[in-house]
Amino acid sequence: MPLNITNSETNGTSVVTLDGRIVLGDEGDALREKLKNLIAEGKKQIVVNMKLIKSIDSAGLGTLFAAHLNANAEGASLKLCNLGSRFQEVLHTTRLATVFQVCNTEAAAIKSFSH
Repeated sequence: MPLNITNSETNGTSVVTLDGRIVLGDEGDALREKLKNLIAEGKKQIVVNMKLIKSIDSAGLGTLFAAHLNANAEGASLKLCNLGSRFQEVLHTTRLATVFQVCNTEAAAIKSFSH
């Protein structure tokens, strides 16, 4: 199952919507490139909508973590939204819940940038 990545802009925030799985290989590579390119273009507010993610492996977590570090290094902010309960559990188990800014909805994530 390939990872479909769509990108839109709302109130100056780049919203990256993912559909599929974030795993080692082409899927993770495509996501890494997409996020890297947005940051290189000077996007400072990025929301990753995880609503349609079916699964994620350790390489996928690594991809998101690397994107988070890259965003911080460039003065940008990356937030996750619409995490399923299973993915929230994985973030807590791996202690990555303290690393990522997580919002319940896409609208809440976008709004959080204006505070």
